Parts: sequence; C-alpha cells; structure tokens
Amino acid sequence: MGDKFISQERFNELITKFQSSNIAVIGDFFLDEYVILDKNLSEISIETGLEAYQVVSTRKSPGVAGTVTNILRSMDVPVTAIGFSGDDGHGYELRNSLEQMGINLSHFSIFADRFTPTYTKPMLLVNGNETEQSRHDTKNRRPLASKQESQLIQSLRTVTPEAKAVLAIDQAKDMNCGVITDAVRTELAILAEQYPDKIFMADSRDHMASFKNSIVKFNVNEATNMLGIEPHGDHSAEFISKLSRQLFDYYHKPILLTLGDEGLQVTDQSLSARIPAIQVSGPIDIVGAGDSVMAASGAALSVGASLIEASIIGVITASIIVQQIGTTGIATREQISHRFSENREWLNNTIQITIM
Repeated sequence: MGDKFISQERFNELITKFQSSNIAVIGDFFLDEYVILDKNLSEISIETGLEAYQVVSTRKSPGVAGTVTNILRSMDVPVTAIGFSGDDGHGYELRNSLEQMGINLSHFSIFADRFTPTYTKPMLLVNGNETEQSRHDTKNRRPLASKQESQLIQSLRTVTPEAKAVLAIDQAKDMNCGVITDAVRTELAILAEQYPDKIFMADSRDHMASFKNSIVKFNVNEATNMLGIEPHGDHSAEFISKLSRQLFDYYHKPILLTLGDEGLQVTDQSLSARIPAIQVSGPIDIVGAGDSVMAASGAALSVGASLIEASIIGVITASIIVQQIGTTGIATREQISHRFSENREWLNNTIQITIM
C-alpha cells in the first residue's frame, strides 16, 4: 500500500518545521524529585527504633506541564511557560531546570504564598535496582488568589497572539487550586474563538468536562468517568470507536484518545482512526507517555500536520519516551525520524480508518 498516510519525506518536513513554531504551555508545573535510598546503608533510629533510610543521590526534573515543555524543547520547539512556582527551594530547582531547557520564563510567576507542586518519589535501591516507594505529594489545596489568577490570565492574553499553539495542562484535583482555574478555562475558550487559526489543546485529569473550544486528549478511564460510562478493559474496536465519537459529539473538536500499549484513537468531523502503538523491547516507564502524545501532536498540528499525521508523530515520540526509566523523557527530532523510518511501512499498512 506504500505511504498511504505519511511518507518519510513528509514526516521529516513536518518535524523540521518544529523549530519555526512557537508554543505556549499553560498549566501546573510540578517538580519531580527522585530520592534514591540505599537499602544496604539503612540504620535503626535510636530515638524511634524505626528504619532510617539513607539518601545516596537525588534526581530532579520538571513534571506534568514541565514534562510537556521539556519534550517540546528536546524537539527544538520554542516554548513559553505560563504558570507559577512557590518562592522555595523546590521552586528554585523547577525554574532552574526549565531555564536550562531553554524555555521562556518571562511569564512564569513566583507566588510566595503558594507551594511549588512537587512529587517526591523515594526509590529504594537494592542490588542495583530501584523500586519506587509510596510517593509524597506537595500540592496547593486552597484556591488561587484573584490577583494571582488575573496575572496568569493577562500572561495568557499577552502570549497567545504570538503563539501558534496553546497547550493547557490541568493537573490540580482540587477545583481552582492550580493554574487552570474556572476563569482561566473561560479565557482559553474565548481566545480559541478569537484566534481560530491557532491550535488550542487541553489535557485534564479531573476537570475535562469544563473545557470548551479545544482539541482534547483523554485516556479511556478519564473519558468513561466524564461521560458516566462503565469502563471496558478490553478496548474493543467497537467500544473505543463509540467512545471517541461520543467525546467528539460533546466537544465538536478533534479527539485524541490514548489506549496505552494499544495506541491512539483519533476522531474529528470527517474520520475516526486507530493509530497502533510502536512495540518496543526491554523495560518501559509509562510515566510521560500521554504527555509525549500531547507535546508531539500539538507541535505537529502547529506546523500544519493533519490529525492523522500529528497522531503518528505522537505515537512515535511516545515509543521513545517510555524507554527512559525514572526520569522526564526527551525525544530529539533525529530520534523520532529514525524510529519512524523503522516502522513507516508497518504503520502505513496497519492504521485503521473509518470515514464519518
């Protein structure tokens, strides 16, 4: 069947354009803090009699919205971050990491009365292998002050006219306690109508129903929860196609529905397609897989890719990210071009498409 959906030349043409794009990422920037504990060095606390784990190293990297920005930058996409950190050590580490990736922080605020959202992940080191222990979460659990909210909205209004795409990453479970408050969502919907030529995409774990006028990315659990549907573990083609269509009927915007190791279902007004996942060998870390689809698909759409082309670039990128264990993954344009060349014929012959 040849290059039915995308050729190597077209793939390379799109990713070459990434460096001429400009993407604004607004959302919850977390610090991912990995604390490595050597089991062989454990001591017993004299005071409590409890085991005292000994820290032998740490790793820190931006998470959540920070994961999306780092993946974009690794593909040479210019990025402006809109969000906040606290005025604390974790905030310093987060801002420093973002700056080192070349991310524009001129609209990244420091709010002294807020925590820097942080996922602290103890990793128990035994015989050279790390095993993640119970995570420690630092989050803000009171609503954002109106002045801070207004500052974020003004940054969004300032940045959007120069951006080719705006990606909203909403992680905060407690309503209005993160960057993407009700007022920010309203502003995003207004700007999407005001700038119909720009790409607006949204990803939210708990509040996706509140987004309007944006392309949306879901996983199956998020989608069934939002629509009040009993989940189906088998991801049958019939169920997934119906679910994706229901999402489109709700949003009237393109849908990206991630299916884990089964790939991606994408739907718009004209088609629904199953993009298979790229199978990789060895250990994998699925943290960041959905973020990589968001980042790579958003970048591709911003430079003129079709929905299917953007989704192919998304699954190719995800296959590289999941092979990077215990860290915020990155994927260069050279890596994704090579991975596509290895799977081009198989992908073009395996994608299943239904015309609406």
